[in-house]
Amino acid sequence: MIAHTANIRPGWLVQSSTARDLAVATATFALTLVVLADAHGSSRGLDALGVVLAAVSSFPLIARRRSSLGVFAVTAAASATLNGLGYALGPPFGPTVALFYVAADERNRLRVARTAAVVVGIFAIHVAASAGAHSGFPTSAVLFGIVVWGSAWTVGDQVRQRRRRRVETEERLRRAEREIERERRLAAAEERTRIARDLHDSAAHAINVILVQAGAARLLQKRDPDAVRAALSTIEEVARETVGEIDLLVRGLREENEAGRVPTVEPPPGLAALDTLADRYRAGGLAIDVHVDGHVRPLPRGLDQAAYRIVQESLTNAARHGDGVARVDVRFADRGLRLTVTNPISATTGISTATGGHGILGMRERASLLGGTLEARRDRDAFCVQARLPYSGEEAG
Repeated sequence: MIAHTANIRPGWLVQSSTARDLAVATATFALTLVVLADAHGSSRGLDALGVVLAAVSSFPLIARRRSSLGVFAVTAAASATLNGLGYALGPPFGPTVALFYVAADERNRLRVARTAAVVVGIFAIHVAASAGAHSGFPTSAVLFGIVVWGSAWTVGDQVRQRRRRRVETEERLRRAEREIERERRLAAAEERTRIARDLHDSAAHAINVILVQAGAARLLQKRDPDAVRAALSTIEEVARETVGEIDLLVRGLREENEAGRVPTVEPPPGLAALDTLADRYRAGGLAIDVHVDGHVRPLPRGLDQAAYRIVQESLTNAARHGDGVARVDVRFADRGLRLTVTNPISATTGISTATGGHGILGMRERASLLGGTLEARRDRDAFCVQARLPYSGEEAG
């Protein structure tokens, strides 16, 4: 139904415009006949030829949308002929209306020289025709014609400029709408990237903890039942939390895909949960030593979350590839936060610091988005992750 209406609407617009142009042409023809019927001061009264010339000076206005300058030339030529044959002088209604259309037509702005030549030439023909048919030079008629045609041109040019401003405003609005849509899509893409990164971090952390706890439970199932129960409790807690977080992330992605909106997902915790994170890894058998230096200060949310994820991923790598020991150093420097996670590794452990898999790539991306840097390097029998995260976009000290 909507498409059908859209197809019909242009036809209605064309019919309405044609009807309006016909009404203007008819009114112009009627006014011209009124002037010609007043034979006072003229050598010729209204006759059949005058009616025909009046019609030629008026009804071509119907075609003004095809060529406004051509319509002006035809109507003005007919009007000049009326003056030259001695009909009553009066306002040339047809050419005046046509000149208004010429000035309002944007196409004529691209043909300024030709338009000016046609208008000036036809005005001169008008003056010459009037002077030849009447005794003496028609000064008042010429001055009146200059005022009338000048006013018609000025009004038409103002209409053209207003129409052009309206078109430009509509185009700016369309561009603004496209920019808003593009920003919305970029925001959705960035949010999906963040969700995927958080999903990787959460899943990697949970699987690693579950793996360590399950291994400890298997080894201690006969010697230390209490430790086994604690390990199983940790597995249950981590699995429940991870399932809930993954469900939240996936639901956000699904809602964005179905409804076309940016999902709202609960952000990850910050450094305030660092002790809880360390205790969970300690329960899995990783001996962690945490040191915090400097004046502890509130951190921006993005920085706080990124710092937590970097430490979490580093400890996951330490538990997976290390020798069971890790050290976390958090330093609140003057201009930025510095994180260092170090763990010993065996000589046979293979870790690529160039790419480092998705984990190290994700950490580097988090640091880069905050204007910071992250370095992951292997130094003989130790692996170190060091991040510098500025507080407000400047280089961390």
